[in-house]
Amino acid sequence: MNALIKEAVLNLRPMHVDDLDFVMEIENQVYKYPWTRIIFNDCLDVGYCCWVIMKGDALLAYGLMSVAADESHILNLCVHPDHQSKGLGTMLLVHLLQIAVERNANMTFLEVRPSNFSAIKMYVGQGFDEIGVRRNYYPAKIGREDALILARTVVRGDEFS
Repeated sequence: MNALIKEAVLNLRPMHVDDLDFVMEIENQVYKYPWTRIIFNDCLDVGYCCWVIMKGDALLAYGLMSVAADESHILNLCVHPDHQSKGLGTMLLVHLLQIAVERNANMTFLEVRPSNFSAIKMYVGQGFDEIGVRRNYYPAKIGREDALILARTVVRGDEFS
């Protein structure tokens, strides 16, 4: 019953421009090389799938995805450091995958740092497979870091959990 009470207070809703102050706070806490506010604004302006998880007035997580033709691309998925490892990333990922299916995407792609073990574990747990590497994709303290390219098929009738 306790899990149901905790889940009931979470609100998954579309991201709004008014959320960006909180989004930027989290982005700057989590990433050494965060996105800029302009990037988030641009994603909202072009109509990408931008979602947040709220608990009361607190923004706990956000995710952004583009969908074009029959493909979707997870662009950014981030959970506030105080709320990581509680299933919020998976909740948001599952929601984005369901949207991808609703918008007739057949495949979802994403990039992830090879050093981000917890994210990789989550993605693999949701059926993603490594399909390649983008060399020197991410900025790093010294030079650049590669990105693993992960993908999974998404089709109507898929069960996401």
